[in-house]
Amino acid sequence: MKRIEIDALSDLPRVAEEIINSLDGRTVVLLRGGMGAGKTTLVSRIAALLGAEDTVTSPTFALVNQYEGSECRIYHFDFYRIDRIEEVFDLGYEEYFYSGDLCLVEWPEKIEPLIPDDAMVVRITAGDDEQRIFEIE
Repeated sequence: MKRIEIDALSDLPRVAEEIINSLDGRTVVLLRGGMGAGKTTLVSRIAALLGAEDTVTSPTFALVNQYEGSECRIYHFDFYRIDRIEEVFDLGYEEYFYSGDLCLVEWPEKIEPLIPDDAMVVRITAGDDEQRIFEIE
């Protein structure tokens, strides 16, 4: 496990780079952290480092947003608002998770039984102001 502590959001590109460098062939990244921890902001930094020029916003109502990176396609999921796991089946999650494209998943707690065994876990703990602790597994 890697642990990174930052004091300002301006340090997020360093965290994003560490996540990308730690993928080791994995394509599903679970972002675990409370409301306001910075999951969507981190996704925006990862997408930017991968060459996406899109504006990254939380797919809270759409459940998934797609961004085109220079080397890969990026899918950004937010499962906060799902009430039934069947909603994720209706979305066709398997096509995304097993596509080989990068899948960044917010609120994976809502879909625990569907998570691939080799998914990367990034735990985000918010401190004072912009302080954050990132644990990459």
